[in-house]
Amino acid sequence: MPNVDFSLILACYDEGPTFEKNVWQIVSVLRKMKKKWEIIFVEDKSTDETKKTIEKLVSQIKNSKAIYHSKNQGRGKSVADGIRAAQGKICGYLDVDLEVAPDYISLFIREIKNGADMAIGRRFYEGGIKSIVRYLASKIYSVIVKTFLKIPIEDTEAGYKFFNRSKILPILSKVGDKHWFWDTEICARTSWAKLKISEIPVLFIRRHDKKSTVKLIPDIFDYIKKIIKFRLQNRNSKIFNG
Repeated sequence: MPNVDFSLILACYDEGPTFEKNVWQIVSVLRKMKKKWEIIFVEDKSTDETKKTIEKLVSQIKNSKAIYHSKNQGRGKSVADGIRAAQGKICGYLDVDLEVAPDYISLFIREIKNGADMAIGRRFYEGGIKSIVRYLASKIYSVIVKTFLKIPIEDTEAGYKFFNRSKILPILSKVGDKHWFWDTEICARTSWAKLKISEIPVLFIRRHDKKSTVKLIPDIFDYIKKIIKFRLQNRNSKIFNG
C-alpha cells in the first residue's frame, strides 16, 4: 500500500457485538479525510468472534490489513506490532470501543504534522457518579505518575495516541511492558527523551453496551506496583539523578 499518509492501529481482543459497527464508524470518519490512510487490525488471540469479524472487514475495506497473534500477548504488544507494521509517516491508535470518538483523528494528525512527536488524549468526563469515580481515579494515578516518574503529562492512560513514526520507533525498542502499563511507559520514555508531546482534550463517554474490562481499584494498585518497579529499574537514570 504505497504512499500512505496515516496508519491507524486497532488493537483487538474480545471486542464483542459492537465491534463491526464501531469499525465502520471509524472508516466513515477516515473516508472524509483528504489523506491516504490504512487500518491495521492486530488481533490478540480473542476467545470470541473477533477474529472472524476482522477477516470479514479486511475483505471489505480495501486499505486494511491484519496481524493475528498466535497467543494472547497484551494490548501494548498489539499496538507496538501495529506501529512497526505501519507504512504511514504518522501512525496512531484508538480504543475500538469508541468511548472517545473517532472524530478527533484529524486533530491528532494535525498536531503531528505541526511538529509534535506524540499527541495524546487528555480525557474529560461526562457527568454522573461513575464518571466522577473514573475522574478521581485518573487524577490520583496522574499525581502518582508525575511524582514517581517526573513527567508533566496529565493522562498517560488514554487509549488515543498518535506518533511521528520515525521518532517513536527508537523509543518503542526500549519499552518493556506488553500490557496496559505500556501507555505509561511509552509516555515516560518519550518525555525523558525530550521529544515534543502535545496533549489534546477529548470527551470520554462510557459505553454501556460493552462490558468494561477495567477494575478501577485493583487496576490502580497494580499500576502503582508497576510504577515503583519501573522507577527502580531506571533509578540510575540522569532523569532522577540530574
